[in-house]
Amino acid sequence: MPTPDLAAISFDDFAASHPDPAFPRFHPRPAQGWINDPNGVSFINGRYHVFFQYNPDSARHHRIAWGHVSSADLVRWEEHPVALRPQPGGPDEYGCWTGVVTDDAGVPTAAYSGVRGDGGHSEVVIARGSEDLVHWEQMGHVAARMPGGDVTAVRDPFIFHFNGKRYAMQGAGLANGHAALLLYTVEDLSDWKYQGVWLTSADPVAAQFTPAEIWECPQLVRVPDASGADTWVAMFSLWLSGDAHEHANGVGHLVGSLSEDPATGLPVFTPRSGGKSDLGRDFYAPQIVALEDRALLWGWANEGPGRDGRRGRNQDDIDAAGWAGVLTFPRELSVADGRLAVRPAPEINAYRGEVVEREAGGAVVLPAFADAVVTRAPATGAAGAADAVVELLLAGEGGQQTVFSGPLAEGEELRIIVDASLVEVYRTGSVATTLRAYPAPGEQWQLKLPAGVAAQVWELRRPS
Repeated sequence: MPTPDLAAISFDDFAASHPDPAFPRFHPRPAQGWINDPNGVSFINGRYHVFFQYNPDSARHHRIAWGHVSSADLVRWEEHPVALRPQPGGPDEYGCWTGVVTDDAGVPTAAYSGVRGDGGHSEVVIARGSEDLVHWEQMGHVAARMPGGDVTAVRDPFIFHFNGKRYAMQGAGLANGHAALLLYTVEDLSDWKYQGVWLTSADPVAAQFTPAEIWECPQLVRVPDASGADTWVAMFSLWLSGDAHEHANGVGHLVGSLSEDPATGLPVFTPRSGGKSDLGRDFYAPQIVALEDRALLWGWANEGPGRDGRRGRNQDDIDAAGWAGVLTFPRELSVADGRLAVRPAPEINAYRGEVVEREAGGAVVLPAFADAVVTRAPATGAAGAADAVVELLLAGEGGQQTVFSGPLAEGEELRIIVDASLVEVYRTGSVATTLRAYPAPGEQWQLKLPAGVAAQVWELRRPS
C-alpha cells in the first residue's frame, strides 16, 4: 500500500486493516518498506517528531531516506511525506543516514551522515526544515568531514549542550581497533570545529560495558537521577565487523558526569558505571531526546532469523510481506543507585482497554495485542528466597516456543507488551528486553506463571 502524497495520514487509518497479521498496530511505521534507526527525535512547537531511516521502495536496506511521523501526545501518530532523500551528485547520494534534528535559532535543522558512494566515508550534512518539519531543503552543505589521522571510520552525529555552549560528537573507529567518540565545538551549525578524539573503548569502564570496533549512534544526555545528582548517560550501538544487522553486542551505555576542563574549556565525560541498554537481541540504534524534565528513547527492532528457539523471518518472508523493521514504544529513562532504569512512557497507558484477565499462577492466555503486568506476592518462609520464573510462550497444536523467560524476585514487576510480532518486556528498576516473534496460524500467546505470581492483562485498543 503506497503512502499517499498528503501532508499527513493517520497511522490508525491503515494499521488495523493491514493484511499481514505480524504488522504492529500500535507502533507507528509506514505500511510498507524497510525502516531502521530512529533519527531526529525532537519536541518542537508542541509536537514530538520521530524520523527514521527508510527505504519506501522495498523491504531491503538500500538507498536510505528519512521517513517521518509525529504526535502531540505520543499516542496518536501521523505519517508525513519522506523528509530527506539521497540527492544525485550530492554528499548524501548513497544515503541519508543517522542524525539529529535541532532548533537552530528558530529553524528546524537536520544534521545527518551523508555518504557519496558505496564504501565512502560519511560527512555531516545539513538540511533546513519548515516550521512544521514537514518540508525540507537539502542544500548539500557539509558541516564536517572525515578528520583523518588514526580515525578510520566515522558516523552518526549527535548534538548536546553544556554550560550554555553547543557541542557535537560522532561515533568512530580507530586504526588500533578501538571505538571512539570525536568531539566538535559548534558555534555555527554549518561549520563544526573538530577538537579531537574525546573518549575511546580503551577507557577501563568503557572497555567493560561498551566494547566495540565502532561506536554507532552515540548519545549523550542528562538523565533524571533519584539522588538528585547531575548525571549524564552516554549510549552506543556496539558495532563489530561482519554484523550484517545481527548486532551481537547490542547496545551499551555508560553512566557518569560531565565537567569542564579548566585548561581547554571543553567538556570532559567521566564514566563511572554502565551496562546493557536492552537485554534483547532484536534491539539496536536507539536515539534519545532530552527534554526539560525527562529523557525519552526510541529504538529499532529489526526483523531477523529466529534465535533462542524462536521462529524468525528470512529474506523471502520479508520480501513477501513488503515491510521490515519496527520502532519501539517511547521509553522514559532514569538513574537510581548508578544504574539505568527504563520504563514505557506513561502516555502508553492510553492504549489499555478493559481488563480481560486477572490470574494468579498457572497459564494465562493473552490477546493478540496485550499489555500484561506480572507481580509476585511476598512469600512466607524460606521458599520465598528463590526467584520465580515467568515465561511468555507461543503455543498451538504443533507445540510451543518460548519467546521470553526470566526470573521475578519479590517486589519486582514485569510489564509485557505484545503488539503482533513485537514484544517489549520491562522490569522494575532495570532496562527493557526487546524481542520479535511471529505467531503461526492457530497459535496463542500464553503467560506461564509459577505459584505466588499474578498477572493483570489489558487488551490494547486505540483511544477514542
